[in-house]
Amino acid sequence: MKKINLSIDGMTCSACSNGLEKYLNKQKGIFNATVNLVMATATIEYDENLLNQESIEKFVQEAGFKSLGEFKEIKIEKKTQKEKIKFIFFSILAIVLMYISMGHMLNLPIISFVDPHSNPINYMIVLFLLTICFLIYGFDILKNGYKNLIHKTPNMDTLVSIGVISSFGYSIFNMFNVFLGNHHQVMNLYFESSAIVIYFVKLGRYIDGISKDKTKEAIQKLVKITPNTAVVKRDGVEKTVTLDEINKGDILVSKAGEKIAVDGEIILGKAHFDESFITGESKPISKEIGNKVIAGSMNYDGYIEYKAERIGKESTISEIVKLVIEASNTKAPISKVADKVSGYFVPSVIVIAIITFLFYLLTGQGFEIAITSFITVLVVACPCSLGLATPLAVVVSEGLCASNGILVKKSEILENAQKVNTIVFDKTGTLTYGKLKIAEVLNYSKMSDKELLSLIGSIESKSTHPIGKAFTDYIEQNEMQFLEVKEFENVAGYGIIGKIENEKFILGNSKILEKYEIKNNCLEDEKKLAENGNSIIYVVKDKEILALIGVNDILRDNVKEVISILNQNKIETIMLTGDNKQTAEKIAESVGITKVISDVVPSEKAKTIKDLKQDGKYVMMCGDGINDSPALASCDIGVSINSGTDIAMDSSDVILTKNDLGSILDLINISKKTIRNIKQNLFWAFFYNVLMIPIAIGLLKPIGISINPMIASLAMVFSSITVILNALRLRRIHVNKSSS
Repeated sequence: MKKINLSIDGMTCSACSNGLEKYLNKQKGIFNATVNLVMATATIEYDENLLNQESIEKFVQEAGFKSLGEFKEIKIEKKTQKEKIKFIFFSILAIVLMYISMGHMLNLPIISFVDPHSNPINYMIVLFLLTICFLIYGFDILKNGYKNLIHKTPNMDTLVSIGVISSFGYSIFNMFNVFLGNHHQVMNLYFESSAIVIYFVKLGRYIDGISKDKTKEAIQKLVKITPNTAVVKRDGVEKTVTLDEINKGDILVSKAGEKIAVDGEIILGKAHFDESFITGESKPISKEIGNKVIAGSMNYDGYIEYKAERIGKESTISEIVKLVIEASNTKAPISKVADKVSGYFVPSVIVIAIITFLFYLLTGQGFEIAITSFITVLVVACPCSLGLATPLAVVVSEGLCASNGILVKKSEILENAQKVNTIVFDKTGTLTYGKLKIAEVLNYSKMSDKELLSLIGSIESKSTHPIGKAFTDYIEQNEMQFLEVKEFENVAGYGIIGKIENEKFILGNSKILEKYEIKNNCLEDEKKLAENGNSIIYVVKDKEILALIGVNDILRDNVKEVISILNQNKIETIMLTGDNKQTAEKIAESVGITKVISDVVPSEKAKTIKDLKQDGKYVMMCGDGINDSPALASCDIGVSINSGTDIAMDSSDVILTKNDLGSILDLINISKKTIRNIKQNLFWAFFYNVLMIPIAIGLLKPIGISINPMIASLAMVFSSITVILNALRLRRIHVNKSSS
């Protein structure tokens, strides 16, 4: 199975996207196709043995649209001056048409040349020509409606097309009668209905287009973070180039006040950098030789040279944008329900319209009333607002999340986050900053503390665990040399093993002693270290314990406040850690977590999550994204606190790039308000149709309430505008505060 994300041209409304999606999903070799109207993309999973990009693009063309190739960038196509002028022109034309066709009914001054009573032929021809202009203006609607009917996927365009063509056809029939001398038939022309229905549909789409562009602006801001050019140093000569001209391994120059162009590593100089757009840390971060820099970060005060490592699509920012786009191309379960209902709704409306037509015809009320009622039912029931209800709300929320450092990989997460009733936290790097420091050394060997720590630091330098950083920092700060380590081995959940000068050393927690059957005669010392809140490292050589090292960490600034708010909202909080029981319970108590599961290895963490789920809990796991991957994969929603530089290989559902636990509260808050917003949209869309269809049929005529096709089309536009404005309210959700 292969996956491709295509940019699609020609989609103007939810009817287009739904029609294309249904058509693609019917094709042999396509496993799943999801079309995103707002981003103008189609994500397709297909059998590469049966299909290729060319054949898939042919399907897109058959459905009435055009593929622009693989998706590369977000485009916000602001309404051009030409489009605005065209819309204004047709707005004026619509007013003229309405004046000519209905002015005499309202006793307005009539131009004698187009007076239906004195010059019926002129009146008729002018209406016909003006209507032809509108049919050309709305040709895309008519074409899509016809194609979707042929493909047996009728949608909003189909309803509008049938209504418009029926009205226009009936008017043509009466026009010939007028030419034959039946001048009284001039009052039975409905050219203006065809034209005005198209105009109002176009009006709705014009407003919708502006709204969709607004939802993409937050995402596009991420793209604009990186500069357009950079200074590359080649053969000692500095040269300004575009980002496309940068190659991996190139040496780039950054001076004070300039932005970093690509992800890389500093090879010369030092400076302070603003990385708040990724990490959320408002204070400038000091970096020097050997440190990594992120594309888009601002160099405050120094001169550096750095080697390009991740360019183009590999850069951190590109990965963020890619994740946001992929998320918006997935569908939340509630969206699929709306699509399914819409799929049944359109054929049902066509049947109701036909029954209405036949009823009026068979009861002898005349063809004119029958056809007018038929057209009104079709137009008033167009499910445009129904199609917009979910996707627009989801994309607005995803843009809001992305601009606030919450990367949601699937739309369903936005729906499900509000269901969470249990959150499991890893300790190191999640509840704490993961910036461990050596607190206490209990040295039982003949080596000095400095020699012992040099040995430990050399082995720990081969590990990616946060504890290792405490020892490597010690060696660097004391300007010591790293020793050569051979036969390094990572024993997941227990510790590490390495050889120095042919002597084998084992470093790890107390469980590693059990694993290798080493007698632990240091339990009292371990207890004392644990009581002081230390994580404990055993150092073993030849089954002899050489030392106990106590390392401790710093709690995140707002962790107590976040846990307190979760507890207030009756969301159970659990600490799940491989650390010893005493240390874990001490830290849990200090932050307000009452349940602690300690001394667990990664595989046991995953089992614990599964057990919680079996107890009926909806579980969110918050960890470091790499070490906790088995547990993150096992829970309902996996959340990783990540610096942003490892986004590409992160396996969680949500990435908090700002390293702020308060973002969990924001995610749950956004989820609750998004689902509430979608339900409101769906209610109003269904309520509108349920209310308007009986009026269109004519059931309320006995009490003087009725509508015609023009009023129906205007009502349809207001329905869509209501949904759009309601969805855009989500942009005002307050985030980045623990109390949000």
